[in-house]
Amino acid sequence: MISEDHVTLKTGIQKLCDRVASSTLLEDRRDVVRALKSLSKKYRMEVGTMAMDHLVRILQSDRTDTEILGYALDTLYNIVCSDEEEEPEEREQKQEDDLGAQFTENLSLVLLPRRFFPYFLTQCAPVQSIVLVSPMGVSRLMDLLADSREVIRNDGLLLLQQLTKGNTAIQKIVAFENAFERLLEIITEEGSSDGGIVVEDCLLLLLNLLKNNSSNQNFFKEGSYIQKMKPWFEVGDDNSGWSAQKVTNLHLMLQLVRVMVSPVNAPGATASCQKAMFQCGLLQQLCTILMATGVPADILTETINTVSEVIRGSEVNQDYFASVNAPSNPPRPAIVVLLMSMVNERQPFVLRCAVLYCFQCFLYKNQKGQGEIVATLLPSTIDASSVSAGQLLCGGLFSADSLSNWCAAVALAHALQDNLTQKEQLLRVQLATSLGKPPVSLLQQCTNILSQGSRVQTKVGLLMLLCTWISNCPIAVMHFLHNQDNVPFLTGQISENLGEDERLVQGLCALLLGICIYYNDNSLENYTKEKLKQLIEKRIGKENFVEKLGFITKHELYSRAAQKPQPAFSAPEHMLFDHEFTKLIKELEGMITKAVLKSSEDEKKEEEVKKTLEQHDSIITQYKELIREQDCQITELKEQVASLSSQSETLQNTVTQQFSQIQQHRDQYNILKLKLGKDSHVNGLQPEERSQLREQLEELQRQNQLLQTQLTDRDSLITSLVRESGVCLQEVELLRAQLQSQSAEITELQREKQELLRAPDSVLWSDRGFEETLSLLLSVLQEEVQALLERKEVMEKELASASSTAAVMQTEKSQLQQELQESKKEQDDLLMLLADQDQKILSLKHRLKGLGETIEDEDDLDVRDQSDDDDDDDDEEECDE
Repeated sequence: MISEDHVTLKTGIQKLCDRVASSTLLEDRRDVVRALKSLSKKYRMEVGTMAMDHLVRILQSDRTDTEILGYALDTLYNIVCSDEEEEPEEREQKQEDDLGAQFTENLSLVLLPRRFFPYFLTQCAPVQSIVLVSPMGVSRLMDLLADSREVIRNDGLLLLQQLTKGNTAIQKIVAFENAFERLLEIITEEGSSDGGIVVEDCLLLLLNLLKNNSSNQNFFKEGSYIQKMKPWFEVGDDNSGWSAQKVTNLHLMLQLVRVMVSPVNAPGATASCQKAMFQCGLLQQLCTILMATGVPADILTETINTVSEVIRGSEVNQDYFASVNAPSNPPRPAIVVLLMSMVNERQPFVLRCAVLYCFQCFLYKNQKGQGEIVATLLPSTIDASSVSAGQLLCGGLFSADSLSNWCAAVALAHALQDNLTQKEQLLRVQLATSLGKPPVSLLQQCTNILSQGSRVQTKVGLLMLLCTWISNCPIAVMHFLHNQDNVPFLTGQISENLGEDERLVQGLCALLLGICIYYNDNSLENYTKEKLKQLIEKRIGKENFVEKLGFITKHELYSRAAQKPQPAFSAPEHMLFDHEFTKLIKELEGMITKAVLKSSEDEKKEEEVKKTLEQHDSIITQYKELIREQDCQITELKEQVASLSSQSETLQNTVTQQFSQIQQHRDQYNILKLKLGKDSHVNGLQPEERSQLREQLEELQRQNQLLQTQLTDRDSLITSLVRESGVCLQEVELLRAQLQSQSAEITELQREKQELLRAPDSVLWSDRGFEETLSLLLSVLQEEVQALLERKEVMEKELASASSTAAVMQTEKSQLQQELQESKKEQDDLLMLLADQDQKILSLKHRLKGLGETIEDEDDLDVRDQSDDDDDDDDEEECDE
C-alpha cells in the first residue's frame, strides 16, 4: 500500500506544478521552481514524472530570466543525473532511463541560451550515456541541424559539440547520421572562412568528429569531403585587413586538414589522404597561401605546418613542393625562401620552427630531395649568382645566432638521414675560412667550432649533425679520426667535471666517440677499435663513459622531443633535441655500450662467430639457389608429365573409339552374312525391292571409288612414314603388298560383280550383300591401317627407343596379318556363296526350259545389261555433280 507520506508528497508536487502552470508573475514561478529544485535532490523520480513538461515550458517561456533558468536547469540536472552514492533498484533504474529518453525527446523543443548549454552538459556527464541508450536519441539531435530556424540550428551545434567531446561512440553515430554533409553545407552557406561564429562552431564540431577517430576519418575521405575543403582556402590578391573571426576560421580549417594527415594516423590512411589532397588541388591552394603576401603571421605559420604534413613521406607531393616558386624577380624556389626565414633571427620563433618542420617533412624518406640539397653544397654545382639552400644552411651553421646554428645543423642532418651516398658526398664540401689560408672540409670546420667554446645550443646542434653524419658510414669515421685533434678533444670533454648544462654535451661527445668505435673499419693504425677502447679505459673509465652516455636519455627535453615529429618548444633555449635524432640515440646506445665494455677476446670470438655465420650464410645461399633451380626443373618436368599424360589419355580415347568402331563394323558384317545366308533361298523379288537394291548398289559403287581414293592416300602416307622411320620399313612394305593384293582382289570382285549384273533379278539381293560386305571390309582395313599409323606416331613421340617402336609395330603387323587372313577367309566364303548362286540360277533355267518357258538369249541380256549400266553411269555422274 502507498504510504500517506508518499501521497502527501505527490500532492505537494502537483500543487507546485499547478502554481507554475497558472501563475502569471515571474517571481511566483521563480519561487515554485526553486522549491522543485530542492525536492528534486531527494525525490527525483516523482519530480521528474510530474514536473518535466512544466520545466521544459519554463525554459521556453522565461528564457530571458537567468535566475529561473538556472533553477530549472539545476532541477533537470538532479532529475536526469543520479548521485554516484545512490544505489537504485531495477525499477528505479528503468524509470531513470525513461526520464532520460523523455528529456532527449523534449530537447529538440528547447531553445536554450548559448551560455547554459555548456553549463548543463558539463555538470551532467551521464547525459552522453543517456543519449546513447535512448532510441533515436542522436537522430533527433541531428534534426536540430536541419531546422529552418537558425537559433535552434546554432544551439544544436553547441549541444553536439559538448556531446561529441571524448566519446568515440557518439562521434561515429553523428558522423553516420550525415553530419559531414550538413556541416559542410552550413559552412558554405555562412560564407566559409569569411563567415561568423557559426562557421567556427561547425569547424569545432568537425574537429571533434575527426580527431583521433580513424573510422570517421576514413568515412570523411571515402565520402569525397576532402575535395569540398578546397574552396575554403581560396584567397584573393588583397589580403589586408583580415578580421579576427576570419583568422580563427582559417586556423581551424588548417587544423582540420592536419587532422586528416597527422603523422600519428595509420600510414596507409595518411598516404591516401595526401594523395587525395594533391589530386583535388588542395595542396596547390595551400602553397598559394604560403607564397602570398599580406597573410597574418599565425595563419602563415599554421599553413607551413599544414603543408609540411601534407607532403611528409609522399613522393609525389614532395616533388610538387620542390617545384613551387615564390612570386619574386627572379623567381626563387619556395624552399629557399623558407630557409631564409629560418636562419633570420628577426623572424618569429614559431615561424622558424614551422619552417624547420617543413624542411624536415620535405626530406622525410625523400632520397631525391636529399641529393638535391647536398648537391647545392658541392663545388661543381655552386652558382655564385643565386642563393641556394646549401649556402643558406652553411651560413646559418656558422652564424652568431645559436638558434640559427641549431636549426641549420638539424636541417643538414635530415639531408643525411639514412642516406649513405649523401654522407660520402658531403665529405667533398670545402669551405674557405679566410684569405690566404687553404680551405677546410665541412666536417673539420664543425669540429673546429666545437673546440672554440660555443654556446650549449650550438654545441648540441653540431654534435647531433656529426653523430648523424658518421653513423653507419666507415669512410666518414675515418675522415673524422684522421684529424689528430678530434679524439683528444672528445676525451677531454667527457672526462671533465662540468656543470649541469654541460652534461648533455658530455653525453653527446660520448655518443660521437662511441660511434667512432662501433663503425670503425680499423683502417687507421693509431685509432683502431681496440686502441680507442684502451684510451677510454685509461682517461675516462668504461663505467664513467657509459654513465655519461646514459645521461642523454634521462634529459627531460629528450622525452618531449621523442613524442612527435613536429618541433614544439615553449622557448628558443629549449630547442636541444630533434625527433629523428632521438630515434638514432635509442638505436645506438645499447650497441655502443656493448662495444665499449666488450673485451678484445670477446671481440675476436665475435669476429670468428661472424665469419662462421657468414660462411654458413653463403653455404645456405648456395643450397637455396640449388633448391630453387631444382624446383624450376621439377616444375618443368611436372608440366611435361602433365602434358604427356593429357596426350596419352587423348590418344588412348582415340584408340578405344577406333576399336569400338571396328567391332561395330564386324558385328554389322556378321549380321549381313547371316542375312545373306538366309535370303539366298529366295527365288524372286518384287519390283520395288529390285529398285531399292539397284540404288543401294549405286551407293556401294560410289563408296568403292571413295575407298580406292583413301587407299591411295594411305599408300602415300605409308611411303612418307617409311622414309622417316627406317625401323618400320620392312613391316610397312609388307603391309603395302598385302594392301595391293587386297586391291587386286577387290578389282577381281568388281569384275565378277559386273558379270553378276547380267544375271536374273533373283541374284541382286546376294549382290547387295556382297557390296555391303565389301564396303565394310574396306572400311575395317582402312581404319586398322589408320590406327596402326596413329599408334606408330604416338609411340615415336613418347618413346625415344627405336627397338620399342619396332616391337609395337611388329605386334600391330601381326594383328593386321591375322585380320587379313580372316578377311580372305570371309571372301572365300562369299565366293563359295556366289558359286552356289550360279548353280541355283542354272538349275532354275533348266527347270523353266523343261516347263516350256522361253529363255532370252545371252546377247539380249548383255544388251539390256549394257543399257542398264549406261543409265547407272549417268546417275552416278549426276550424283557426283
